Amino acid sequence: MNELMIGIDIGGTTVKIGLINHDGEILVKWEIPTNKDNAGQAVINDIWTSITEMIAKHKIENEIIGIGVGAPGFINPETGIVEEAVNIGWKNFNLTEELHRLCNLPVFIENDANLAALAENWKGSGNSAENLIFITLGTGVGGGIIANGEILNGTNGTAGEIGHILVAPNEYRCNCGRVGCLEAIASATGIVHMAMDHINKAPHGVLAACYNQRGMLEAKDVFDCAMAGDEASQRIINRMTEALGMAMANLAVTINPSHIIIGGGVSKAGEPLLAKITAAFKKYALPRVSDCCEVKLAQLDNDAGMIGAAYLVKSWFEKQGI
Repeated sequence: MNELMIGIDIGGTTVKIGLINHDGEILVKWEIPTNKDNAGQAVINDIWTSITEMIAKHKIENEIIGIGVGAPGFINPETGIVEEAVNIGWKNFNLTEELHRLCNLPVFIENDANLAALAENWKGSGNSAENLIFITLGTGVGGGIIANGEILNGTNGTAGEIGHILVAPNEYRCNCGRVGCLEAIASATGIVHMAMDHINKAPHGVLAACYNQRGMLEAKDVFDCAMAGDEASQRIINRMTEALGMAMANLAVTINPSHIIIGGGVSKAGEPLLAKITAAFKKYALPRVSDCCEVKLAQLDNDAGMIGAAYLVKSWFEKQGI
């Protein structure tokens, strides 16, 4: 091993950490719990303690060249400050300074969805595209945009908040407080919300039976029912993909990407979902834009954050000519 990078993906439940080489290969990876006590004050110390143990175990003290970190929430990569990460408890937390103080190595941070976009473009489905949109469909809807080879952050780090594109201003309220965000329809939460609305209207249908069996409902249940032929479930999935396709079409006419990558837990519905999303995208998109844009599923799954974090380190050294 030589010239290794550490990629860190901080989540609300666990922190994923990997030792990664210049080719983007994860040589060692592990997880630690995210300690959210006292507004997450112990998280960085926990991370560095874990890293030092792993460095000592593998005797690579002099081979680490830098650390990249991804975290959820609003992040300013220029200042290194996490302005707000609700799931952890951070507010105006100088993550870069705190970690650099411990490790005395170059430290770079980014929003976790932006890192997934960078990772997919480096080692996944993006094929080093100059212009790419990454959309993650999970509990919420996130995303990252690469334009002219660079991640877009915007004035205060809010660029790429794809989940908050308005697609249905008279429908569901989003957690951000507005009505009609894409996240309120195309996320796992949104799918379940639509399904529960249907159950309230049709308490003896297929979805109701599925709900009653376990006393709960997940987005996967709706997909499974749709695949089995349940028309109500199919309408919900169609509503979700129509909203997503429209948002993608509007983004694509702005960015003109060669790739749109779909990731996150909901994307595990696979090729049938991808086909519906692609059809909706083509329905709404300007043909000149959609004809040169490929919609693909993400490849890196839970490793994307770590790999993208390592890419921050790699790209910085390359820009310095080192």
